[in-house]
Amino acid sequence: MRVFLTLVRRELGGYFASLTGYLIIALVALMLGLSFTVMLEGMTREPSMIPLTELFFSTPYFWLIVLFAAPAITMRSFALERFAGTYETLMTTPVGDWQVVLAKFTGAFFFYLILWLPLAACLLVVQRYSRDAVPTDPGLLAATLLGLLLLGAVFLSLGCFASSLTRSQIVAAMLSFAVGISLFLLSFLSFIIPPQATWQTALWDQISMINHMQEFARGTVDTRYVAFDLSLTMLFLFLTWRVVESRRWK
Repeated sequence: MRVFLTLVRRELGGYFASLTGYLIIALVALMLGLSFTVMLEGMTREPSMIPLTELFFSTPYFWLIVLFAAPAITMRSFALERFAGTYETLMTTPVGDWQVVLAKFTGAFFFYLILWLPLAACLLVVQRYSRDAVPTDPGLLAATLLGLLLLGAVFLSLGCFASSLTRSQIVAAMLSFAVGISLFLLSFLSFIIPPQATWQTALWDQISMINHMQEFARGTVDTRYVAFDLSLTMLFLFLTWRVVESRRWK
């Protein structure tokens, strides 16, 4: 456990030791502030009964942040190690392959959480200065946070897998973004295909990440969506482990 925590601390510290980490934080904070400004201006002109949390997670701003931030966070995970020549040193230390993979994923996940801290500040400001300030439903916030974490875990694990395939951070980011946006575009099949009582319709609904996040933002925790996100995360982490394991014996 001590070795694992050391690797996590090393990975997390790497984001704050370079300009890239601060640039990602600044861009995400800018996008969050811009999205809330646009939403509040729109609600001033035309009031809406939809909760602010649900409204935000259905906007393009949220998906732009997730689709672009995850590749930017994870592109350095393995690719930078190989480019800098520290990958061989890391893999010859007395640590297991799974420890390395999970440590890099955990470090990226903690940094992902830090990116969303301005979101809590935006919600507090809105609640403080809104005309009808009411306590925010803890259950709604918990479900929304769970959806945010599960969705982030999927794209971060995908990014780790892409980074393990190459020594170029740019290639890793592009590969992660391409696969990630493909998964996202599959969500629109549930809106394009006419609703019918068939297993195909149910399948497209279950794999739609837009539907997943909308349900979580409404305060609904569907175990099927939880299982789907966790399964995808474990799949990409398993593939990453296989790539790391294969490179160890080359």
